[in-house]
Amino acid sequence: MDIGTISLILLLAMLALLAIGMPLGFASAVLGVMVLVLKFGPDLLFSNFGTGPLNLLAQRMYGITTNYVLVSVPLFIFMASLLERSGIAKGMYNSLNIWLSRTRGGIAIVTSLMAIVMAAMSGIIGGEVVLLGLIALPQMLRLGYNQNLAVGTICASGSLGTMIPPSIVLIFYGLITETSIHALFKAAFLPGFILAGCYILYIAIRTRLYPEQAPLPSDQEGAVAYSFADKIRALPGLLAPLGVVFVVLGSIYGGITGITEAAAMGCVAVLLLIVARQEFSLELVRDALMRTFKSTGTIIWVTFGATALAGAYTISGGPTYVANLIVGSDLPTLGILLVMMLIFLILGAFMDWVGIVLLVMPVFLPIVLKLPVAELGLTGALVDTPRFVSIWFGIVFCVAMQVSFLSPPFGPAAFYLKSVAPPHISLPDIFRGFLPFIAIQIVVLALVLLVPEVTMLFAEG
Repeated sequence: MDIGTISLILLLAMLALLAIGMPLGFASAVLGVMVLVLKFGPDLLFSNFGTGPLNLLAQRMYGITTNYVLVSVPLFIFMASLLERSGIAKGMYNSLNIWLSRTRGGIAIVTSLMAIVMAAMSGIIGGEVVLLGLIALPQMLRLGYNQNLAVGTICASGSLGTMIPPSIVLIFYGLITETSIHALFKAAFLPGFILAGCYILYIAIRTRLYPEQAPLPSDQEGAVAYSFADKIRALPGLLAPLGVVFVVLGSIYGGITGITEAAAMGCVAVLLLIVARQEFSLELVRDALMRTFKSTGTIIWVTFGATALAGAYTISGGPTYVANLIVGSDLPTLGILLVMMLIFLILGAFMDWVGIVLLVMPVFLPIVLKLPVAELGLTGALVDTPRFVSIWFGIVFCVAMQVSFLSPPFGPAAFYLKSVAPPHISLPDIFRGFLPFIAIQIVVLALVLLVPEVTMLFAEG
């Protein structure tokens, strides 16, 4: 069967399997075998089991899952689980709250700042949204904050782990595309903080224009006025998490350790903080490990399935077919990139980011590397070095995944928050709160896409 027909069948079969609720990992694995059967036939496929296409798939899966950097993923998840179950995050929230208690919209800004620090510690998304939903949402609702503002702030800020290093999305992108993860982290630094800064700026402007949406705690009956001495006493709750960020990112950017070693050092630092706060217990560690096993298992199964499908499609000539289809459309460079962004956003509304990076990136990145990207402003050495184009496209992909976390109908951030939100907050309510933040994400996506220098500023060094 020709690859065009196989591609059409694959697309329809993927939509059908996801529609009936089959997990992405299993659906991808089944479709991977189907693609090989359609291309090579069952006789050739199964008679040469030790040397044929199936063996190539097994080698590909083994190569990815035995990569040393992949060990950092469960370590970062374990660190996030420890933070979620200890009082470190709540202590940081209380400290920030004391410092910004007299600022209009201060609780929402505190929530965003806390999300930035947590993203810089662990690079995990789901746990942050749940934790912020448990700590910040009741506080904002109690103080009379606008519900849409509270919900949008928590989910958008809680998804910053996609962008801010040490992002697990960037780790997987680097593994799949063989791009330097260290360079990706450096490149993501500025765009990630631009996005976070835009959230905070939006909150500040919105609450200034509509003060009734964010009443000051001092306006509430029985409110506590914090003195400068109170703020100084609150500093330890803030400095301890920042110390963990320094350990993780400082060791990476300083060239002291690799990604995996930095993740392990972060876990040790968090455990020491828990012991110092007298919160350590075997039950806490057990719960964190169980969460780690479950989350890592989900990621690994998706990795197995998506790697099998991507490998089968590659062996069958799929990437070449898609590349010829896109390049032969006579679209300009920007037009091709916009089509890719649209595909990312559509897939992100229905599929997990792990599946997208494993399935789509082996097809899209080779096309991007062949495009005349000088039209977008990349000049000199940046154009001549595919490494830099790969880094830039990885950051563009991460910003697109930021949008996908909030995109209806299956934006995962909404479901994470719904699991801990009060019953009167429905999923449609949550998605309505996302709209201004999705607009901000799209603006930043356009910025990173059209002004590549924003991404390459630190990556060049």
